[in-house]
Amino acid sequence: MEKTQFWPELSPLKTGMSCKCPRCGRGNLFRGILDVRPICDNCKLNLSSNDIGDGATVFVILILGALVVTLALWFEATMKPPIWVHLIVWVPVISVLSLLLLRPVKAILIGLHYKNLRHKYISGDNVKNS
Repeated sequence: MEKTQFWPELSPLKTGMSCKCPRCGRGNLFRGILDVRPICDNCKLNLSSNDIGDGATVFVILILGALVVTLALWFEATMKPPIWVHLIVWVPVISVLSLLLLRPVKAILIGLHYKNLRHKYISGDNVKNS
């Protein structure tokens, strides 16, 4: 019989920003850029059933859309550059910011998923038989 271990409730924002496991806060959540590990290396939490879908992508699109449109309008109003300057400026900015934001936003959503469905993890519904 397995000994039950107590895991403190961690902030999804804190564990998400550091891209750590939502249960222990120590194990790495990702094994690549956006590929979620199937099992935490530290606490052995089964992460394979965490399905946030396209939620992170949608949030990043909305955040970047609002930010970039506001900055592009300000840039146009103050500098009045030709359209090709907008392309040279905003395409790299959008590309880099989307890559930087997608990973922590995905980790935060996984942390919220764990926090709100913790009862499934405690009852063992999320554990695969090895």
